[in-house]
Amino acid sequence: MLDAPKLNLSKSFEEFEHGKTCTPGGVLGIRRPYNFIEGEYPIYFEHGKGGKITDIDGNEYLDYLCAYGPIIMGHREEEIDNAAIEQIRSKGFCFSLTQSIQNKLADKIRSLVKCAEMSVFVKTGSDATTLAVRVARGYTGRNKIIRCGYHGWHDWCVEVKGGVPAKLYEDVFEFHYNHLDELEELLKQHGSDVAGIIITPIGHPLAEQCAYPKPGFLEGVRNLADKYGAVLIFDEIRTGFRVHIGGAQTLLGVTPDLATFGKALANGYPISACVGKAQFMKKLEKEVFVSSTFFPNSVEFAAALKTLEILERDQVLEVIKKKGEWFNAELAKITARHNVETELSPIPQMPFVTFKKNAAKTYKEMRKDFYTQLIRRKVFLQPFHHGYICYRHTDEDLKYTLDAIDQALSYIDAKSY
Repeated sequence: MLDAPKLNLSKSFEEFEHGKTCTPGGVLGIRRPYNFIEGEYPIYFEHGKGGKITDIDGNEYLDYLCAYGPIIMGHREEEIDNAAIEQIRSKGFCFSLTQSIQNKLADKIRSLVKCAEMSVFVKTGSDATTLAVRVARGYTGRNKIIRCGYHGWHDWCVEVKGGVPAKLYEDVFEFHYNHLDELEELLKQHGSDVAGIIITPIGHPLAEQCAYPKPGFLEGVRNLADKYGAVLIFDEIRTGFRVHIGGAQTLLGVTPDLATFGKALANGYPISACVGKAQFMKKLEKEVFVSSTFFPNSVEFAAALKTLEILERDQVLEVIKKKGEWFNAELAKITARHNVETELSPIPQMPFVTFKKNAAKTYKEMRKDFYTQLIRRKVFLQPFHHGYICYRHTDEDLKYTLDAIDQALSYIDAKSY
């Protein structure tokens, strides 16, 4: 069997033991070892450049997780970093009043995104989605929210309910992506008190395969929102400035009332945005409150403006899409040659290899073996989360990754589960 040698991760494991003495769990949330393959994946990175990252033991990997999505160009992209550094050195970035560069970024996003008549900038995806929900409630005077997708760690939507009183999420209801009937049924039950519907326009559920909307699905969501007077919110934290420069709403031809953006907006700098049509966003002038010491910090604005400039100038998203389409086509040829039943992401910018579920649940062991073999071959992907292709991934990187996947599947073929 093509069993790759185990990596030397001694420094990572040693540092993790130290980390557990000073940080709860050593590292936080989705970066904890149980979200990967325990004992096989590194726990601490040291540095990155382009499409590669290096852990504290000196192992270098092709990085397809891209910090869970923010790295659209590559690590340490000099033009973007220089724009941020120049903002710090020449003007400063944290003041009692707002710097006008905020308006430049809002104008830029308005020129790109159909629903973005106005913008409010915050720091994280959770900030942005929570703000959008607050706007929807403030605009409609209603309480209930219907959701589809992952929307962050705040009380109204967090998956793990420890420390969260039930009354803070009792007005939030979920439906599954591409199941319009579920949404319609929830609206029949609660429609008169539904403030908003928040949905990821492209489906990317945890540990399951990504999906485009079925014909008429997003249009149906839009129509139902209008029928029941609910504010339609697109959670574009992952898709924004990745699948299209105008977001998935432009790619798919359905315009929401509000949308949230983050991740790829500034190539790793901490910024997100709640954007939308003026009639909704103007509720933030007086009736709906948002404020933070750090939301107006301008380093991130400078990084975002430079990122958007490069995305347009160098046709970055078109390049990534072409790379992803080629990668997915070659990946389909490879998986077809093997005995194991796999499923592949149809989203070229967001590759993901999953294993079809079976009654014996051997797919779980296959998944563990597959991602163990990949990480040993220095390909950094997450077993429960789709990957990303960034601009600095080379053709050679993609070919190497395909070969590593081929070998990993051969390893699985040779085992009996």
